[in-house]
Amino acid sequence: HPRPAWKHLFEPFIRQSAGLGKAPKKADADRYEHFYWHTDILIVGGGVAGLQAALTAAETGLRITLVEQTAHWGGRAPVDGEVIDGQPADDWVKAALATLAQAPNVTLRPRLMGAGVYDHGYVLGYERVADHSPESDAPRHRLWKIRAKQIITATGAIERPLSFPYNDVPGVMLASAVRDYAVNFGVAAGQRSIVVTNNDDAYLTALALHGAGQTVPLILDARPTGGGALADRAADLGIRVRKGAAIAAVRGRTRVQAVTVAEQGKEYEIACDCVAMSGGWSPVVHLWSHCGGKLTWNEGLSLFQPDLTRPPTGADGTGFVTPAGIAAGSAHGDAGLLTAAVLENATKAAAEVCERLGRKVRATKVPAVEPTETAALEPVWVMPRDSDAKARSKMWLDFQNDVKVSDVQLAAQEGFESVEHTKRYTTLGMATDQGKLSNINGLAVLSKALDAEIPQVGTTTFRPPYTPISMGAIAGEARGETFQPLRRTPMHDWHEANGAHWEPVGHWRRPYCYLRGGETTAQAVAREVQNTRAHVGLLDASTLGKILLKGPDAGKLVDMLYTNKMSTLKPGRCRYGLMCNENGFLSDDGVVARLDDQTFLCHTTSGGADRIHGWIEDWLQTEWWDWQVYAANLTEQYAQVAVVGPKARTLLERLGGSIDLGRDALPFMGWAAGTIGDFQARIFRISFSGELSYEVAVPAGQGAAFWERLLDAGEDLGVMPYGTEALHVMRAEKGFIMIGDETDGTVIPQDLGLHWAISGKKPDYLGKRAQARSHLTDDARWRLVGLETVDGSVLPDGAYAVSPGHNENGQRNMIGRVTSTYHSPTLGKGIALGLVQNGPDRMGDLLDFPGTDGKTYQAKIVDPVFYDPDGEKQNA
Repeated sequence: HPRPAWKHLFEPFIRQSAGLGKAPKKADADRYEHFYWHTDILIVGGGVAGLQAALTAAETGLRITLVEQTAHWGGRAPVDGEVIDGQPADDWVKAALATLAQAPNVTLRPRLMGAGVYDHGYVLGYERVADHSPESDAPRHRLWKIRAKQIITATGAIERPLSFPYNDVPGVMLASAVRDYAVNFGVAAGQRSIVVTNNDDAYLTALALHGAGQTVPLILDARPTGGGALADRAADLGIRVRKGAAIAAVRGRTRVQAVTVAEQGKEYEIACDCVAMSGGWSPVVHLWSHCGGKLTWNEGLSLFQPDLTRPPTGADGTGFVTPAGIAAGSAHGDAGLLTAAVLENATKAAAEVCERLGRKVRATKVPAVEPTETAALEPVWVMPRDSDAKARSKMWLDFQNDVKVSDVQLAAQEGFESVEHTKRYTTLGMATDQGKLSNINGLAVLSKALDAEIPQVGTTTFRPPYTPISMGAIAGEARGETFQPLRRTPMHDWHEANGAHWEPVGHWRRPYCYLRGGETTAQAVAREVQNTRAHVGLLDASTLGKILLKGPDAGKLVDMLYTNKMSTLKPGRCRYGLMCNENGFLSDDGVVARLDDQTFLCHTTSGGADRIHGWIEDWLQTEWWDWQVYAANLTEQYAQVAVVGPKARTLLERLGGSIDLGRDALPFMGWAAGTIGDFQARIFRISFSGELSYEVAVPAGQGAAFWERLLDAGEDLGVMPYGTEALHVMRAEKGFIMIGDETDGTVIPQDLGLHWAISGKKPDYLGKRAQARSHLTDDARWRLVGLETVDGSVLPDGAYAVSPGHNENGQRNMIGRVTSTYHSPTLGKGIALGLVQNGPDRMGDLLDFPGTDGKTYQAKIVDPVFYDPDGEKQNA
């Protein structure tokens, strides 16, 4: 209260607090692109493990692609001051890069993140091409679509935070981040930094800060026995180390001012402005897990690592068909963080992957690294261990989603015992985090609350992308004029130059009509219909789908796809067919021609070609995978011209050629191949207008020439092109249905009076069993009828028919609707097709159709065939 306060005060404040911005209204000034890449071995991660794996595999001659998400190679080894093969890690990395850069079979890509691993070695990569150089002409981001035979995930490990009260105060940072700032960028996160840890790695941060001249007043090691050799080095430098100590609280609001140390039952405060915390390291198992790779719990290191005995598998159940390949280095887990172990593990992984691809690695030299004595990590999930409920309510687990230790404990108390339920109850590890930072800490807290072991609790699901990908990279070049491909037929330029009024049909642009002089579209459509009925018309039908099915089982396939029996077709004959989906509803229609014993050419609607082809492939690949059939979408391989009207035969015969077009030689629903004039062609004797009609298919490259040749040859015959609207009017005059008008996803063939196109002789087709359901056999279903207005006017498109009486509430029930409505130039009146309840049984009934203009139209139910009901013209 007051109500407007929500919109203008509270909601904006909440959205701002949550970090939710506004979608930009201006166009993005940058450009983006997609890139396709094939490789034998993809190595994700350019640390020392990834570099060593690439060096090991490069000598085999296999195509190697090594990607690193940052601009820097070598991972943590150069930062930590490692010595590899007697030289600083930075020098070893430079030498390795120089060797790999000279290898012709190796590709190196920095700033390229492995975003996700999918089936069959398909990997998405996200490259930030020009973020660092915005003045360049390069695309800002690039989305890589990679196919790899084997994948090595050398993705390293991520440091875990520690959970202690007020660990979200600015200045509390991961120890590795503090070290990175100091070593890589010369930036001090604080002047007095306290290090708190449960493992040896954080001592490297203390040593790096001390070497940079920063003050490290104290190292708090939660382990009672303390660390190994690194701890001794820190002590020798005069850095105080407290074993078995913990942080009890952090003081400060906008920044760290001091911490309260809990040690041996006592507490004291020490001033500082930075806390460098380390709770251990978790292997980056995301890419391994994306495609089904399993994890196993490593009790000694307190981490989940890839279970190489249960890798991602392919559809046939064999390992590495869907390869996440193998994990290497720190990402493998067993290697821990010791560089010597990491390099040895990476060498072994690369050799194994090469063997899978049939190549033997001749030499497997592992670089020498001086070993470092380390003490075992001790898992510390809550600090101090005896914290009360108030303290736990200030301990943060997930810093992105603001999840605290107390939230996870409350989830368990509320009964959310499944880790996935807890995730959704608390948002732990959700969204862009995907469990990177605090997943293990949260699972440990949950397992303790449930009095269960961590492996029993399990892990949440890691989903791609590994880190967010920009919307621009996802879209790629699909923006502005290239947002959606615009498809043009071979005759498009002629249409454009001759007054075409365009209509979008799927991705195609088809002429709605051809405007002449100052005529309206309605006048143009009427002219085209009348001319076609009286003389001859040409329709560019190139957009119709043309799907070739070939193979020993092609006949079996078409019988399943269509409601009628197609396998009985003879070569040289055509048959109209209907396709239904699994629910029995009409999905597409068209003419099927049998080319030979093993080949069928299936015509589909213009907007349905790609969809139907994909649908056929789906069935072939998932259900009928053992059928020997090849499906090819040939839609754009051929230009197709419908030559329609009483003078159609005369026009085609003028061109000459080898095909006999006589009524008996090429009867209705027949086809023939040969030459028409100088053009190689297939001619189909089919009609969607009710007139004598031929559809002539020629190679796409000859389409424009064939079109112009027809126009020249038929000038004295009154030849005239017509568009899609004239086509629709003529098919409606004949009572022919059109997918998308008479169908809406709830209509079955029986509703449209197409029982004759449903075979009772074959055992099955897609949708047959569904059509036997009670609501699809109900006698009260809406069925196809013709409609004529009493006054000859045109019914509103989509208008509903209402029952003659009123119910008890004064309402009238809908009993039908208009599906197609036109003014018929041929008949000189309005005609329509519609679906009406019990329609065929109500011939002659008058129905009311209320319009949105306030007028109620009256129409009579008539036969849907308005023109040439006996088919004399199309059979001429």
